[in-house]
Amino acid sequence: MLANHGALLGVAHARQLQRGFTLIETVIGIVVLSISFAIFTTLLYPLSKQSAEQIHQIRAAELGQSMMNEILSKAFDENSDMSGGLYRCGDDINNDGAIEVTDGERACSVNLGNEESGDRALFDDVDDYNDLVINEIESSLGAGDPLKDIYRGFQVKVSVTNESNYRVTANANNYTAKLITVTVTTPQQFDFVFSAFKANF
Repeated sequence: MLANHGALLGVAHARQLQRGFTLIETVIGIVVLSISFAIFTTLLYPLSKQSAEQIHQIRAAELGQSMMNEILSKAFDENSDMSGGLYRCGDDINNDGAIEVTDGERACSVNLGNEESGDRALFDDVDDYNDLVINEIESSLGAGDPLKDIYRGFQVKVSVTNESNYRVTANANNYTAKLITVTVTTPQQFDFVFSAFKANF
């Protein structure tokens, strides 16, 4: 009798050990797990986006500074000496009130544009860069460099305007200074604007 009772207890105990989750417990577990994933996703996604923004800001600053250095290394004007000279374009050397080629004087170019057929490797003065738009970033040395992979999705726009009083207002005086504006657009469509003056010297 006692042996029978012990066997029955053993079977009941075995059934308790084999018992799994009920359907309700499984559904509740899935709901709790999905809520947890939703919370983690909403917390982590903005952080990953912010870290990407910071990397893009750093790359935009590097790209803008590099482009500005390239432009500022060029001559002031198409009619200026490319490596600097004794006289500047637009200078009235003999003070006769007129700029004449026969006196060794040179007028500054009135064309704020590219005279080099669009070949950036041949740009020799700052206004060659006016209205330049670069969608695939590469160095001025041409294709074959790895910059397009590093700056994928970036865009660069350049504008050059005549500026006589070193303010951000364009005017007709083309022999004092030129305002260079470089706008770098990141893949997230943020614009970073860099400006500098190139003086006539």
